[in-house]
Amino acid sequence: MPSRLESITQQRLEKLQRLRDSGIDPYPHRYRRTHTVQQAVALFERTERAGRLPQRRLALAGRIAASRDMGKACFVDIRDGTGKIQVYFRLDVLGAQSYSLAKELDLGDIIGVKGHLFRTRSGELTLEAQELHMLAKSLQPLPEKWHGLVDVEKRYRQRYLDLISNPQSREVFHKRSQIIAAMRRFLHDQGFIEVETPVLQPAAGGAAAQPFITHHHALDQDLYLRIATELHLKRLIIGGFDKVYEIGRIFRNEGISTKHNPEFTTLESYQAYADYHDVMRMVETMVSAIAQEVLGTTQVSFGEVTIELAPPWPRKSLREEIEERCGLDFLAYEDPASLRRAMLEIGVEVEETASPSHLVDKLISSLVEPNLMQPTFLLDYPVEMSPLAKRTPYNPRLVERFEAFAAGMEIANAFTELNDPLEQRERFQMQERWRTQLGDQEAERVDEDFLLALEYGMPPTGGLGVGIDRLVMLLTGQQSIREVILFPQLKSKPPF
Repeated sequence: MPSRLESITQQRLEKLQRLRDSGIDPYPHRYRRTHTVQQAVALFERTERAGRLPQRRLALAGRIAASRDMGKACFVDIRDGTGKIQVYFRLDVLGAQSYSLAKELDLGDIIGVKGHLFRTRSGELTLEAQELHMLAKSLQPLPEKWHGLVDVEKRYRQRYLDLISNPQSREVFHKRSQIIAAMRRFLHDQGFIEVETPVLQPAAGGAAAQPFITHHHALDQDLYLRIATELHLKRLIIGGFDKVYEIGRIFRNEGISTKHNPEFTTLESYQAYADYHDVMRMVETMVSAIAQEVLGTTQVSFGEVTIELAPPWPRKSLREEIEERCGLDFLAYEDPASLRRAMLEIGVEVEETASPSHLVDKLISSLVEPNLMQPTFLLDYPVEMSPLAKRTPYNPRLVERFEAFAAGMEIANAFTELNDPLEQRERFQMQERWRTQLGDQEAERVDEDFLLALEYGMPPTGGLGVGIDRLVMLLTGQQSIREVILFPQLKSKPPF
């Protein structure tokens, strides 16, 4: 016995055949719209305010989202990328053939309609159809019309159904596009130029992360999908560009969570003759400006918390913040083993072979990060955590680095960039020792080409990385990164 879904699909296949038998192409090559729904509504409202009745016949198109049969008349709602409008079909206006087509329509079908706009007695703006054209017959039923698509995994696997069924999801991705566009405008106004750097790289550097590996057959060489754009962007600073940025995909072979996806989008920017204080001011100004432009406010709701993005954001010492949260001063411990024992005593579990950078990172992620709901800069990190950052003048065990947090998650990371090629080599070599001795597969690798470039001289530079997916989460109030990535990574399985 066929399932309900199979029965519906079979009925639609039969309707498809009837269309073809009647000489109607259910998938025509083109259809010329005169207006989008949004444009049609705006046109009608302008003529209405002017006290005139609209005379122009409009051609609209969209997917059927709802239908109501009234015998010799019927209504459908169609939706395009800009909005939804009601369409009115009457037998005496359309004629028998087109009206019979109207009666055969299913939810999900894409149609074109031509006619005049009017308001119904209830005041709803409606197009009275004088022509009806089938543009694409839908063979699969849409999710239940009153509740939309609520199966979370199906929403991610079949994002097209999510976008068809859930206006809120479409709005999030519209906002994402607007946020990135506003970010570009801000940076261009600040004098930055946008550049592109390689995705396939002979050495994966610029971050503490495990890369994806691929193989280039013509070169007979293993290559890595980039884990950061940092080292190539710094080469451009060395080459004479003073302000550069890139918005692009990053790939890290790491876990998946509500805050992590193996491929994600970042902004990285580098500014010559600047330090991390300059970058801090730019970040708080940029984020608040984007929020004001896209949302019309610098206040956003995240769960039950209202977050204020207007500058200035608090600046806090990482060392003092960790000590305040758990009583540990990470600089008071001479070796990783003693710090690890102290962490175990306060209930923070870490692997026995964890490197010094992983130990402090665990303290941040466990005890500090979840409590930073309002935008906050944490300053001055251990040198072991930041092999590409310049040491602070007041303590050689710390570097000029900040991370920006909001809504309990990291949204930005920045350094005063290390530009001493000899010290940079020593830092890389220290990371290589951790890889060998502790099995730390996320440790930085020695990049000889970058070191050679650095030997030509890089000016004092402030560098920044912003997680765009997390910034979109913050500005749209989404609790999971999968809600702001159109096609998040999922374990493979058949879609049906």
